[in-house]
Parts: sequence; C-alpha cells; structure tokens
Amino acid sequence: MTENLPDPTRAEIDQLAGPALIEFGASYCGYCQQRRPWIDALIKANPHIRYFRVEDGKGRRLGRSFGVKLWPTLIFLRDGEEIAREVRPDSQEAIERALQQITTRS
Repeated sequence: MTENLPDPTRAEIDQLAGPALIEFGASYCGYCQQRRPWIDALIKANPHIRYFRVEDGKGRRLGRSFGVKLWPTLIFLRDGEEIAREVRPDSQEAIERALQQITTRS
C-alpha cells in the first residue's frame, strides 16, 4: 500500500507494525529513475507491505535520521525496526532478498 503525503515523522515510522519499506530519493535522480521499475514491481507484487516514497534532499529530517547519503536508499523495516538496507541496489534480486528479511520471521 502506497502512503500519500505528508511524509511520516520518525516517531510514526518507529511505531509501525509489520513489514514496511521506505524509499528515499529524488524525482530528478537518475539512479532512482533507473531503479523505479524494480521498486514498482516489488510494491505491486507485495501489497501487504506498507510503502513510503520520500522525496529527500537538503533540510529533510527523516532522511537524515536514517543516515541517508545516496539515492535511492531503501530501508526495510519490521515493526518499526530497520532490518535491511539497500543503497543504490544493483539488481532487482538484491531488493527481493532484503524484502524477504522483513516478510519471513526466523
């Protein structure tokens, strides 16, 4: 499920229940545009995952609170806790592996 604006606060993210994905990027980012089809396919195939697409940049606190430095950065969470992170993922499989970590309980 894609969440609409406004962007969530860090406190709201920390309180999330279940699996969630936050994508940090920018609309003008070439790396983000290149990976867009991979991410869109992932979200479409997993509608039970809460998904937040956050436009990041200077002065954006949420990205800073997660230590985001490069785009896209995908943060995979379970119950508000970061379980996996993909920074400029190099394949759709890398994203899928990270997703499995938040949807499969050990």
